[in-house]
Amino acid sequence: MQKDPIIGIDLGTTNSCAAVAAEDGSVKLIPYKGGDYTVPSIFAVDDKGNELIGHEAKRQWQLNPRNTIYGAKRLVGRSYKSDVVETMRKVVGYAVKPGDKDDVVIDVAHREYSLQEVSARILNKIRDVASNHLRTPVKRAVVTVPAYFNDRQRQTVKDAGKLIDLEVVRIINEPTAAALAYGVGKNLRETVVIYDLGGGTFDVSIIEIRDRVFEVKATGGDIFLGGIDFDNAVIHYVLSDFAAKTGIDLSGDPVAMQRIKDLAERTKCDLSTREEAPFSIPFITMTAQGQPLNIELKFTRRLLEELTTSLVDRTLQIVARVLVDSGVSTKAVDQVMLVGGQTRMPVVQQRLTRFFGKAPSKGVHPDEAVAIGAALYAHSLEDDTNLKLQLLDVIPMAIGLEKAGGAFHTVFARNAAIPNAKQLRATTSFDQQTELAVRIFQGDHEHVAHNDLLGEFTFSGIRPAPAGQVQVEITFDVNIEGILTMRAHDPDTGREMKTTVRVTQS
Repeated sequence: MQKDPIIGIDLGTTNSCAAVAAEDGSVKLIPYKGGDYTVPSIFAVDDKGNELIGHEAKRQWQLNPRNTIYGAKRLVGRSYKSDVVETMRKVVGYAVKPGDKDDVVIDVAHREYSLQEVSARILNKIRDVASNHLRTPVKRAVVTVPAYFNDRQRQTVKDAGKLIDLEVVRIINEPTAAALAYGVGKNLRETVVIYDLGGGTFDVSIIEIRDRVFEVKATGGDIFLGGIDFDNAVIHYVLSDFAAKTGIDLSGDPVAMQRIKDLAERTKCDLSTREEAPFSIPFITMTAQGQPLNIELKFTRRLLEELTTSLVDRTLQIVARVLVDSGVSTKAVDQVMLVGGQTRMPVVQQRLTRFFGKAPSKGVHPDEAVAIGAALYAHSLEDDTNLKLQLLDVIPMAIGLEKAGGAFHTVFARNAAIPNAKQLRATTSFDQQTELAVRIFQGDHEHVAHNDLLGEFTFSGIRPAPAGQVQVEITFDVNIEGILTMRAHDPDTGREMKTTVRVTQS
């Protein structure tokens, strides 16, 4: 074992997992006490003010729903005003509030936590488990994110590492990590589709594997589509059925909602291996006269499939678009790999079999592949390794700037290869102008209002002159992690301009 190991971390919406590679390149998942390999991505504060993370937080969730944070990855890098945050506020038991930078903070036990702080605590738990297991301090990690995370969301994960002195050596995309878990050491020449339907996010990537070169041809996804939405379809059905029978709306009762949420997830999982399952919760509430009321339902696999057809349809629409983007036909696909717990649902596998004309491969473990791939990549970064891997990835959404009238000028197109750099020339628009402000957005819409604002960049130190006489050459640089940096200079004088970056949450 290396003196200072770099571990691989799959920081998931519902569960997180870590792995480490030995010197010979073999990978071991890092066990948590009790033999589990996954740690629930849950953070809570109990009534005594103790912070609980992982299994400890999950155990007290039913009794303390207001002070238990789950699914927080969906809020990372989001504007408080966004539709995503509005939807989350309706379904979670904890209080979601606006922060100072139009971002999101979470109120737990009368204290506000940023998303970086919540992510940092979960990362710290994983790091502590790994340090105890390896009997050596862990200071470095490769952390995975959804391929469809934008620049600001990636930066939030790096910032979370900084809060706990964990160096996030590299951020890589979850489907790419899963492809590494499948393909490293097999001397393959294959085109694979990674269909990654996890707890909170959906990603699909088309990856060409040429031995140790992993080239992403195209990627797409929806970071608001995952197992939580399948659970919510069940919850909505149960609430509607109960209201129709009793006239009582349980959605405002956090403890009742937590009990329904827990059973909804268990029932959904049971129906992957059974055709029907009871849905029974005794004493869920009382009538006005003080009579106890129960929930008594029977769920069938067919009913679950009917409730979630539109969710599976959405994943396949994204798969179809990514195939078009990549120029790869379904016949040219050698393997379809399933990643993420929600891919255990039989109808997902059936629909993919119909779509591609071949059954998905069981070549990777859906819950473990991402952490294993991250650990393999971490190992390949070591100086003395004989396992050098080359990742050729892409950006998931176009990056560009705002033009007059709110139009979006694309600098990097969707699925542009990274790392990548582009130069643009701008000029002053009024006499004696000494500053130039540029607003950068990421998204695929032709109007910036529908894309995510990454930040406002102000270049100062422009030499005063009549309008249009000073050229400013702006260099946009997207690194291998999909993170953007910018610099500018005056090509006539060669003078570098100072850049102020005000990253605003859009």
